[in-house]
Amino acid sequence: NKWRIVFPSNGRQWKDWKQASAVYSGNRIQTTKYTWFTFLPQNLFEQFCRLGNIYFFFLMVLNLFPQVEVFHREITMLPLIVVLLASMIKDAIEDYKKYRFDKMINFSKTRVYDK
Repeated sequence: NKWRIVFPSNGRQWKDWKQASAVYSGNRIQTTKYTWFTFLPQNLFEQFCRLGNIYFFFLMVLNLFPQVEVFHREITMLPLIVVLLASMIKDAIEDYKKYRFDKMINFSKTRVYDK
């Protein structure tokens, strides 16, 4: 399970590699959007970029004021919470599948062909 890194013996390419390796830390594939720490804030930001979610949030805020209250507060929160929770679960499952596929690709054995 050891990984080989093959460098050409050309001095010019070695200098180019040293310069590029300072910028690029590795060649692993990462297609996931979220990490454990960024999932909740980033997902909520993406959810509230949708007009329908902003509408339900606006209704929920309006129902906090007794003068404008039409429904019970809990009933107004329910559609927003259900939609947000369903979207979060879908995004989490989708991102986890991407993570597993990335892990499989990154740890697969490869062959290096050299002339």
